[in-house]
Amino acid sequence: MGIFDEIKKKLSHEFIDIIEWLDYTEDTIVHRFERYQNEIKNNAKLIVREGQTAVFINEGQLADVFTPGTYTLNTKNLPILTTLKGWKYGFDSPFKAEVYFVNTHLFTDEKWGTKNPITLNDERFGLVEIRAFGTYAFKINDAGKFIIDIVGTDANFTNFEINEHLKSLISTRFTDTIGEANLPIELYAANTTELSETCLEVMQPEFNSVGISLKKFFIENVSMPEELKKEIFEYSRIDKLDLDKLTKFKTAKAIEAAAANEGGTAGAGMGMGMGFVLAQQMGGLMNPMSSQPKATVPQQNTPVAPPPMPVQVQYFYASNGQQAGPVSFDRLKALFANRTINKDSLIWKQGMADWTALKDIEELKSFLGGSTPPPLPGN
Repeated sequence: MGIFDEIKKKLSHEFIDIIEWLDYTEDTIVHRFERYQNEIKNNAKLIVREGQTAVFINEGQLADVFTPGTYTLNTKNLPILTTLKGWKYGFDSPFKAEVYFVNTHLFTDEKWGTKNPITLNDERFGLVEIRAFGTYAFKINDAGKFIIDIVGTDANFTNFEINEHLKSLISTRFTDTIGEANLPIELYAANTTELSETCLEVMQPEFNSVGISLKKFFIENVSMPEELKKEIFEYSRIDKLDLDKLTKFKTAKAIEAAAANEGGTAGAGMGMGMGFVLAQQMGGLMNPMSSQPKATVPQQNTPVAPPPMPVQVQYFYASNGQQAGPVSFDRLKALFANRTINKDSLIWKQGMADWTALKDIEELKSFLGGSTPPPLPGN
């Protein structure tokens, strides 16, 4: 042994009798107290500050663990180490042991995220992919277990080193939890609070198994491909629509537009015709009595433009105090014949200012029968 080694050893024995760790970092979880040949003198002072735990390791075996406080190291407060060393009547100074200080404060705002998309099977959209990310907070709740299972002989263990392990664990358990939830795909983003609480409960036992307590877990965002978002939005709109109301609304707007563009009775009739065609295309959700016969166009051998389609005037009528219709002229005549309506029934069509009794509408007087023809011209 050289002269300088002798000097270091002597100084170590004479002056290094206080074991403590002042943490000036924000990311150190475990720090090994370094001194000459790991030797500790009898009655040395151990200072453990708030937010720390001191762990003694003897030849790879977990020995005594100290919570915050000041201790004089001897056989009285080193019972496990005393047993491991075989001390019966005290011990000769110095003795060898490794001392690790563990930071037990809360590590917050740690980031996690899914490295690869998670594939889910949705009943409506089939196989879909989602990603997620968020934050979590943890602290060491069993310093001895944490050192033995995770740290090993690392002299300065930081949260960066443990985060890689924890993020892999989180990603695996998050994938399992999401798959078992079996929610409609659009509800994952809408239920992040509930999912976060469930994931925290599921992951806690695995964190505890290595001496870590998972204090908080947050899912900040669940994302999916843009094209899938568009499909979900469209599906949601269709699912909420009242198609019957939508059809009637579009029909009324078509009638109004046609009447405004064409004007007069003919325009109103054309507008109604267009409205009913639209209603039939939307699924035939209107009154079954509103169906009108299809107009036929005579075929011609020469390629000339066909004549305009005949337009049927549509009538509304009052029956039992309720408005009904619209119906065609022939249908209205049939209703009169089967006595659903009579000569005093109120009738209305496009272009009329008000409801009028059937007997007072010129083109409907033929329903009454026995009417007198007008006088011949010139008489």
